[in-house]
Amino acid sequence: MGEPAMASNRTIPFYRRNSVRALAGGTIAFFILSALVQATDNRGYIPVVIIVGAFVAPVAFVSFVYEREPGRDIRAGVVGLCFVWGGAIGVSVAATLEYATLRSLGTAEMFGVGIIEESAKLIFPLAIYFHGRYCSEADGVIFGVASGMGFAALETLGYGFAAAQGSGGIGSVDATLIVRGLLSPAGHGAWTGLVCAVLWREREKTGRRVINLPVMAAFTAAVLFHAFWDIFNSQIGPTAIEAFGIELGGGVIALLSLSLLFHMVNEAAHRRAMFVPGCSPEPSQ
Repeated sequence: MGEPAMASNRTIPFYRRNSVRALAGGTIAFFILSALVQATDNRGYIPVVIIVGAFVAPVAFVSFVYEREPGRDIRAGVVGLCFVWGGAIGVSVAATLEYATLRSLGTAEMFGVGIIEESAKLIFPLAIYFHGRYCSEADGVIFGVASGMGFAALETLGYGFAAAQGSGGIGSVDATLIVRGLLSPAGHGAWTGLVCAVLWREREKTGRRVINLPVMAAFTAAVLFHAFWDIFNSQIGPTAIEAFGIELGGGVIALLSLSLLFHMVNEAAHRRAMFVPGCSPEPSQ
């Protein structure tokens, strides 16, 4: 049985939403810690700055999507578990496979990375999916976004520590964390959320667990978004016009990714308003 239907996020005052509190509190803590490092030149605080900066935006975005649902049967602890384990398993598997299989493939490497990372981020959500307790499209959106943002947070953590080893100082670390934090909802969170939304939606439609054409189409779209995102972000325009074109291409990918995700979030919230406390038994095959 699920929990009773809960009030929509739209009925909660803006300042009382957990997502807003997480974003505001985390951002304030991040800048205070960063200023402390700059003022004291104490590099011992840099790991704390990196950890806070890497997790602020992902945690706030997962909380935002979680709050969007007018009725939920997923406890916050389960979402947190998916965030941590979905991200940890995804990063571990992706890093291992990328190291073992990708070797100077140029542009083709970007598509290989897309396939590996989009697959790795689905491992933990798929375990939940096949377990069968959570059945609605809204559940799928939440699990997908949680796993994707957990992956993004841990990936940003790695980039933050790499920036700390360079000569740019805390300014370089801050820039890395801020840029990746702002872009993460339009990247890993949106792509995995999209795939899981379609996966759970098709289950609702068919009444059974299924990997069908719409699911594969969603996965293919996520891989393409990921690959072209990486391609655009790896380019350096030799002229201002070419640089603008590269940034525009990345912006289009981000806009499309977020638009599709929010379409799925709104669609799932609409369906979830008609609360069904549990899963229907699947037909025997």
